[in-house]
Amino acid sequence: EHLTLLLGAMWAVVPVVPVSTAYSLVSQDYGKLRHILATVTPGLVFASDPAFAKAIAATVGDDVTVVLAQGEVEGRTVRSFDELLATTPGPTLDAAHAAVGADTIAKFLFTSGSTKQPKRVINTHRMLCANQQQLAQAFRFLADEPPVLVDWLPWNHTFGGNHNVGLVLYHGGTLYIDDGKPTPKGMAETLRNLREIAPTMYFNVPKGLEEIARAMDEDEVLRRTLFSRVRAFMFAGAGLSPAVWDHLDRHGEAAVGERIPVFTGLGMTETAPSCTFALGTDVESGDIGLPNPGVEVKLVPNAEGSGKTEIRFRGPNVMPGYWRMPEQTAEAFDDEGFYRTGDAVVFKDPADPGRGLRFDGRTAEDFKLATGTFVSVGPLR
Repeated sequence: EHLTLLLGAMWAVVPVVPVSTAYSLVSQDYGKLRHILATVTPGLVFASDPAFAKAIAATVGDDVTVVLAQGEVEGRTVRSFDELLATTPGPTLDAAHAAVGADTIAKFLFTSGSTKQPKRVINTHRMLCANQQQLAQAFRFLADEPPVLVDWLPWNHTFGGNHNVGLVLYHGGTLYIDDGKPTPKGMAETLRNLREIAPTMYFNVPKGLEEIARAMDEDEVLRRTLFSRVRAFMFAGAGLSPAVWDHLDRHGEAAVGERIPVFTGLGMTETAPSCTFALGTDVESGDIGLPNPGVEVKLVPNAEGSGKTEIRFRGPNVMPGYWRMPEQTAEAFDDEGFYRTGDAVVFKDPADPGRGLRFDGRTAEDFKLATGTFVSVGPLR
């Protein structure tokens, strides 16, 4: 239902806002949910079931239409998702769709907001389409057969919602939604799914890959199925430890006689998400590789007085700005229109830039102790 609603809205030029379920089901004060609703002022709010009723009652105004895939919300008129599906398209929809262009807003994605309130990132159709073409040129084996994904990554995040869902749509592939996740409780479901369905490319955060590698030590069915047709693994969100990387390599050698490539790179919500990829056979933990086709990179030494080199991006996959945040938008770009990432990089081999870049922490988070010692937060974390 979520995907159907999302695609219908994008067709009809209605921006969508996928929101983390934790803001409704884990939060007790709904602070971030209130912030998001106040920012985007939605005309319609969709939820899968009455588990979200308490959050809806606390944060969604009576003037906003609420749609549920199933169930009711006590004391409130709710439309069913089936009712929306029964709508007959007409000339109004045709006229709306005719207005879709490259700069039309497809969705708003909110940053995690770990230290501040989440920022609302404008995602245009140009950003989404450009990034998928960049991925097609980076992952050239996608032309051999449509991708098959088994994926739990949330759609409110750019990795799951833009990168992975987009990859399947762009190449006419298949997405099996994994109800597991890399937690002690959720991992069993992920492993069960991977025993049944063999992906052609597998995405996860480092913790998920670590748990899968460990499980394959004792589970021959899991290893045989996972490696039966996987062309590459990819991780994002944090660094993959060399120990886990080696563990995956050993399983690949045992299962199919060779190591399966492990891809990574640098991406962010503001760039839809991918900007660089490390795709070679000599990729190591910490590498972020080279720019995507069509992406311009600018390296700024001593950015923010940190003594580090910041990487900045310009290209068709970069956001036009933050929604209704003119000051933050102005601060996000330099005088040449490059997006300031705040991420620091170094060359893997200064004598050979073609070998790509390595992540070097953040520029703004680093600090000095009273002794004058400079603390680099990225490696410390």
